[in-house]
Amino acid sequence: MRAISTTERLDNYLKAFEELEKHTAQESTWLRSLREGAFDGFCENGFPTTRDEDWRFTNPSAISQTQFQLASDVYEPIVHASLQPFLIPGAVCRLVFVNGRFVSALSDLESLPTGVKVNSLAKEIAEETSTVKQNLGRYLNIERDAFGALNTAFFEDGAFIHLPRRVVLEAPISLLFISVQGSEPAMAHPRNLIMVDEDSQASIVEDYISLGSGVFFSNVVTELIAGDNAVASHYLIEREDREALNVSTLLTRQGRSSNVVSHSVLLGGALVRNNVHPVLAGEGAECLINGLFIGKERQHLDNYMLVEHASPHCSSRQFYNGILDDQAHGVFHGRIIVHKDAQKTDAKQTNRNLLLSDNAQIDTKPQLEIYADDVKCTHGATIGQVEEEALFYLRTRGVDEASARGLLLYAFASECLDRMSCTLVREYLQQQVQQWLPEGILAPALTGSDIERRWEEVG
Repeated sequence: MRAISTTERLDNYLKAFEELEKHTAQESTWLRSLREGAFDGFCENGFPTTRDEDWRFTNPSAISQTQFQLASDVYEPIVHASLQPFLIPGAVCRLVFVNGRFVSALSDLESLPTGVKVNSLAKEIAEETSTVKQNLGRYLNIERDAFGALNTAFFEDGAFIHLPRRVVLEAPISLLFISVQGSEPAMAHPRNLIMVDEDSQASIVEDYISLGSGVFFSNVVTELIAGDNAVASHYLIEREDREALNVSTLLTRQGRSSNVVSHSVLLGGALVRNNVHPVLAGEGAECLINGLFIGKERQHLDNYMLVEHASPHCSSRQFYNGILDDQAHGVFHGRIIVHKDAQKTDAKQTNRNLLLSDNAQIDTKPQLEIYADDVKCTHGATIGQVEEEALFYLRTRGVDEASARGLLLYAFASECLDRMSCTLVREYLQQQVQQWLPEGILAPALTGSDIERRWEEVG
């Protein structure tokens, strides 16, 4: 594919932006201003490169060098039966988006409890509710985040979720994003706004899949605002086609004594960048960032964590496990910033990786920036291979080598899955992960703590 110049890239996006403006001519002044400011910032700063420290291990040229068109809303009808393998069983409701746009015929919003609002973001904006105006883009730093700026300029739809005070949802809310590739590279920029008010509890699942093959770029931004004493669990599942490109950003803002959990499971895609940016703004807030990434062939899976401790007496935990085979490349860049007023911070960061091939690669960079003097912060990363002693132990018990390796890999993956408190989602993902592991096996009754391993410490 011919490399395109900076001018050609900007011209391509300028034409797309002008086309989008024609379809959004009736938008409110505040939203138009937000879009234009974001697009101006993107044009000024451009795409990141490996010269940027936050992108040191990931070259986004597969995105920046491709001339994408905004994905069409014209597609072959999708029947419910084709979606069955991708549906979270027992979800309280389901929103389905095709090429970034809400499709009511495939969605199910019939079982929502009283007071809970789940809607298409485009519909919510059209109704001109003050909630969206006051919160959309409020905390996203579009000057620092090129893909966040691109999303803000081009988003057309996404999910809007609002839980009022003291509402507890026992089952998860499911958001299913489907990309349908066409003959030319296309892009979609879903935008999700989630608000969990004080003393409320909810679990939200974002799931990205492909129907068909081809180059498709999904650039997602999710803003999650948790009020005082709120409990929110966010699940990201990425299992798109092997030619797909996916950049997702989860920005959370936490109130006093809130508890927010982010779970990520990355399985598909050619180039995937998973950004998680929690800001513990209220005193006593707690945050868990937990993830699993499994790469094969030439996949590139990048996890960038930026945790900001902005108030005292807050705690955060990061646990990420990677399994890489063939020529796959994984990245874990975990950064914890403890601001000067965030005394009594308790933060821990751990990254573990298994390399199943001599050609697989992992770049891991745990990082601490501490500006307070009364804190407890630790970080570490490990890289290893399948433990030969554990493999030998299983072989002596009559387990064949392939099954033994599969059991060990599943146990390693389960370290992350076992941290998922929502039983419905955890059991569903246990089945999915088994299908994606390099050594496919039937469901074993093992967890990550059942088998000991030795690791080579790298930092």
